[in-house]
Amino acid sequence: MALALLFAGQGAQKVGMGKSLFAQSAAARALYDEANRVLGWDLKQVSFEGPEGDLTQTKVCQPALYVHGLALLASLREAGKLPEGEPCVALGLSLGEVTAYCAAGVFDFATGLRIVAERGRLMQQACEQTSGGMAAVIGEERAKVQELCREFDIEAANFNAPGQIIVSGEKTRVAAAVAAAKDRGMKKVMPLNVAGAYHSRLMEPARAAFADFLATIPFSAPTCTVFTNTTGQAISDPAAIKSALVRQVVSSVLWEDCMRAAAAGATEFWELGPGGVLAGLARRTEKSWVVRSFAEFTDVSA
Repeated sequence: MALALLFAGQGAQKVGMGKSLFAQSAAARALYDEANRVLGWDLKQVSFEGPEGDLTQTKVCQPALYVHGLALLASLREAGKLPEGEPCVALGLSLGEVTAYCAAGVFDFATGLRIVAERGRLMQQACEQTSGGMAAVIGEERAKVQELCREFDIEAANFNAPGQIIVSGEKTRVAAAVAAAKDRGMKKVMPLNVAGAYHSRLMEPARAAFADFLATIPFSAPTCTVFTNTTGQAISDPAAIKSALVRQVVSSVLWEDCMRAAAAGATEFWELGPGGVLAGLARRTEKSWVVRSFAEFTDVSA
């Protein structure tokens, strides 16, 4: 088996995630305890008990999903469920790209957690300083959606799967694009309940500050194949990985491209994160792919 690990992005979080891992896996418990020390606030409490309003904050859910993904990986290793020499591939959606790099040894757990916490803080700050929105366009071709974006001066933020594209930009422009799309016969265009315009130029203040933050943090070459959302292609040079991670804050997430490229070298995908979101996108992209989802300890021990 050539195994690819998939790590969740923002929006997959749910109250209670990781609670069973903490209770039943010493390896996961050690990561959650370390996370609390690194962050200086109680990640365990908000992940396990909520409230949901706190967990959904960008500055909170990003570190929470990062720790949850790596706690699942640690639990699988502890239980002897990860085949020797695996994974051969690691990739993640948006925030999950940082988790994938940690899983591939680009930086250690604590360094990655500091990176994610700062990324989340800066992105939340950018959301609060702008009036941004996003919408999902279902069942349309890329070219048609990109034409709509050009006309209304918004951006295609996520190419998640065939016929599932997210657009992002100033709230009034997104609303105008949604109305126009429906008038033009686009059957399913839905505004999303989000805090801001992620993966658009409205995140530029976060990108610039994030670049400064990462400048002095050393990155290593990955121990397995990793993919960047910015191009949908494999990436290995540490400086290039750092540059891509900065650019990703304002660029389109080419998730479908990442998955297709990963499938060229992987025979099975394991999603490590809550909700089964990435497994759903994988099945929408190519039904023949073998995909498993792991969210809690019952999945690890099965």
